Amino acid sequence: PDYLSTFALDVDTASYGYARRTLSEGRLPDPATVRPEEFVNSFRPDYPRPKGDGFSVTLDGAKTGEDGWSLVRVGLATRATDRTGERPPAALTFVVDISGSMAEPGRLDLVKTSLGTLTDQLRDDDSVALVTFSDEAETRLPMTRVGSGRDRIHQVVSALETTSSTNVEAGVRTGYDVAVRGRREGAVNRVVLLSDALANTGDTEATSILNRIDEARRTHGITLFGVGVGSEYGDAFMEQLADKGDGNTTYVSTPEQARKVFVEQLPVNVELRARDAKAQVAFDRATVESFRLIGYENRAVADDDFRNDRVDGGEVGAGHTVTALYAVKTRPGRTGRLATATVRWLDPKSRTPHEQSGTVDTGVLTSSVWSAGHDSLQLTAVAAYFADRLRGGDLPGAPRLSALAEYSGAIAERSGSKVVRELTDSIRQAEKLGLPAAGPSRGAESEDPYSG
Repeated sequence: PDYLSTFALDVDTASYGYARRTLSEGRLPDPATVRPEEFVNSFRPDYPRPKGDGFSVTLDGAKTGEDGWSLVRVGLATRATDRTGERPPAALTFVVDISGSMAEPGRLDLVKTSLGTLTDQLRDDDSVALVTFSDEAETRLPMTRVGSGRDRIHQVVSALETTSSTNVEAGVRTGYDVAVRGRREGAVNRVVLLSDALANTGDTEATSILNRIDEARRTHGITLFGVGVGSEYGDAFMEQLADKGDGNTTYVSTPEQARKVFVEQLPVNVELRARDAKAQVAFDRATVESFRLIGYENRAVADDDFRNDRVDGGEVGAGHTVTALYAVKTRPGRTGRLATATVRWLDPKSRTPHEQSGTVDTGVLTSSVWSAGHDSLQLTAVAAYFADRLRGGDLPGAPRLSALAEYSGAIAERSGSKVVRELTDSIRQAEKLGLPAAGPSRGAESEDPYSG
């Protein structure tokens, strides 16, 4: 027991998006595809934003309703980019899957619509290249300035059609070759992979692909953004690629979701705020008996490597939030410092290391997370508990699914949030499909959620 918890930051959301799609089709998601941190990070709390290019660090918490157990939340946020302000130009290489499996409605047609809309949103000084792959890869468009080539980009996108098998290796290798040749100094250079990631041709084990991605990341600073589509989706494969490429993943199944990703998020958040970002939370053994980080298992970093900048961390863009939620058992009657959270990152341009810290005391644990006034923390808790139930976990203080749906439904009604209503619908659907409820009643279920 070193009372330290260290992990690489993660802004992926694909696990939650794919789970919602699966539930909407009347199926429970494979527990192996459920990552609680991606459920939690699909909702962006209103954390204070830093004035500079680093992170703000916010900690809070509340009791769970089970004796001795509380939730402690660590919230990190970066400064957003003003839509009217300056950002570096973007050099985006789109690698598009046109294999036979992409013919399903909601796959290639959704990708084409998304890319067409994005093309109209990009600035004249941005650049775009396009590579397609099926059994082989083909460069459809070399790196082209949007200002002089917007019509040509639209023509290439409109002409995309599905063919045969899925050789992701060929697509990624060719895409990175094109990105390296078209790399622009002073721009944000990124490969955007759009696929169902169901590799069945070429190297399907990802090893050589990962090596190519890692080389381009280290040598040329090229990062990867993975966008998953399709009712059957190679979640683990896509996540591996994005993690090695210092990037992140998301999942889209509707035109509305695609528009949010490609129109609202990608052009604005293309600017990086941090490279190789890691967090370390130090719990105070005088007040804390035990703790458990909910999720982030595949982002774990050895405690001694927190300040080892050769160890890979996470890439975080402008306007992002990252949330880590801990189940914490406190020592009876003890008061004082609970935890100190520190985030460390490298400046995207100079690679100079920076750190920022925040603390939280036992004084925040005066009421239940399910009582009135805790909507933000409550929503984080609902997302985390829901994910844990989907993967068969048994977190302390977990309400039953019916109670989770009531809590999120009440938040949705008060806030008018469509995304919270969607979470509520997913929880209710999981309950209908027979997802086992968490153990016996744990106290919080008998309370009125907003009784104060």
